[in-house]
Amino acid sequence: MLKSLFIKDYALIENIQVEFGKGLNIITGETGAGKSILIDAMGLLLGERASTEVVRKDTEKSVVEGIFDVKGNKKVRELLAANDLENNDDLIVRREISLKGTNRCFLNDTPVTLNLIKEIGDLLVDLHGQHEHQSLLRTETHIEMLDDFSNLESDLEKFRAAHQKLNSFLKEFRELRDKENLLREKKELYEFQIKEIDEVNPQSGEEEKLEDELKILENSEKLLTAANEIYENLYDAENSIQDRLGETKNKLAELARIDKSFLEKLGECESAFAILNEISSFLRSYKERIDIEPERLEVARLRIGAINLLKKKYGGSVNSVIEHREKIGKEYELAENFSAKISELDKLINEARKECGVIAKKLSQERKSISKKIKKEIEEALKSLGISDSIFEAKITNQAADGNDDNFISVDGKKYKFNSCGYDEVEFFVSTNVGEDPKPLVKVASGGEISRIMLALKSILAKSDRLPILIFDEIDTGVSGRIAQKVGQVLKSLASFHQIVAITHLPQIAGLSDYHFAVEKKKSGDRVVSSISKLKDDDRIKEVAKLMSGEKITESALNGARELMGLAKK
Repeated sequence: MLKSLFIKDYALIENIQVEFGKGLNIITGETGAGKSILIDAMGLLLGERASTEVVRKDTEKSVVEGIFDVKGNKKVRELLAANDLENNDDLIVRREISLKGTNRCFLNDTPVTLNLIKEIGDLLVDLHGQHEHQSLLRTETHIEMLDDFSNLESDLEKFRAAHQKLNSFLKEFRELRDKENLLREKKELYEFQIKEIDEVNPQSGEEEKLEDELKILENSEKLLTAANEIYENLYDAENSIQDRLGETKNKLAELARIDKSFLEKLGECESAFAILNEISSFLRSYKERIDIEPERLEVARLRIGAINLLKKKYGGSVNSVIEHREKIGKEYELAENFSAKISELDKLINEARKECGVIAKKLSQERKSISKKIKKEIEEALKSLGISDSIFEAKITNQAADGNDDNFISVDGKKYKFNSCGYDEVEFFVSTNVGEDPKPLVKVASGGEISRIMLALKSILAKSDRLPILIFDEIDTGVSGRIAQKVGQVLKSLASFHQIVAITHLPQIAGLSDYHFAVEKKKSGDRVVSSISKLKDDDRIKEVAKLMSGEKITESALNGARELMGLAKK
């Protein structure tokens, strides 16, 4: 929902702030008062391009800012997150147009590109009038509208999953084909490297163990001599440390029997005696294990040298050598079994193409079935909206795949181009004049007709339509009387599902508003400015009466306005 709109120094607008509400927001005002300027300014928030000509005279820049409630808009929230933008329930969109030619865009006060503003706008608003932003004028949206009405989300999700799988297989197949010659060229090199690494067969963590072992082997004589000397001093020599400590322990025991204050020291001495025994035992065992082995020393040195050579050639560490071996092993195996791998992938691709084809065919059948229903309902809706003898068609076509293109799916054994929605292309065709064949909607409909055609479509698609805000600039072009009343009723009904902002000159439409805004042009000093105000009940009645009778408001016009608005006379 568009909560508020702020416009400063834009064309005839000096400074306005408008607070919109849910439901049907109507804007009225005399011709030339600035209503369309207001819509043009809204268009900036949706990514439309701007000229420096819109900057108000004697000012440096124009500013347009809108605050949108996007709490329930999943796609907008995902797009904000994908671009690392502040992601709140309220989205602030701002455009600044400077006389210097700079055009600055902001989302939640963060500078962004115009393209991102347009992407966001496409997910928020459908703007109908003389604007590029109309979704009906973008043929790529026609299939989305048809699918929304057909409730095809479940089948579309299945197709997208199958489509993703097919694309994954095709990508792998193309990458494999691209590297075929490279694999053949490198096969001998990989074979040599595999043999070189496997002959050494380095193990993770082995290098550290070898370094420790080599250090011991290189110092084995020193270790043995020192261990013998320590063992002699501690245990084996005459009057050894163990003998003297034993005597000390015995004397402390005698003293402790006399004076208990020696008991603690006796315990400490016994602990020291036990530790000394453990050290002596370790040294005895260690002496027996130490061997002076020149042969083992040479083997360890040669292995460390071989590992260091591999490290130098393949990445600088044993782990990098092992990783390189795994990588080239897979590449060598692939080169050895290239034909089998290609054949396996080809089989998977064909199966995925058929799977996509089955789902795409079902989607196409459902679209064709529902398009007949939509045709009848839209033609009836258009007739009630003043476009008699209209013909509406949702044309569904398929394109055969080029013989040299591998990007296709199989439907009943035939090859077709495809996209994320299946293999259908949908375009709306219309004839608004009797005797004329339907032509592409984007080429034949006028601004007012486009608005009413969209109104007819939205009245059918209301509950499933994705865009929360609809803005109509020329909704009442060429209509009056009963048709105007019907247009108003459809807008009112749509306002149960969308926020509607509509400019109108017709009292039959204005009288149904939930919120009514009046635009007027007045003199301020030696300048003309446009302003907008939100009308209360009495002013609403007067404004609707003015639309009925002109500038001079009669009592009968006021009564007629009350009747249109469903208000009893006070």
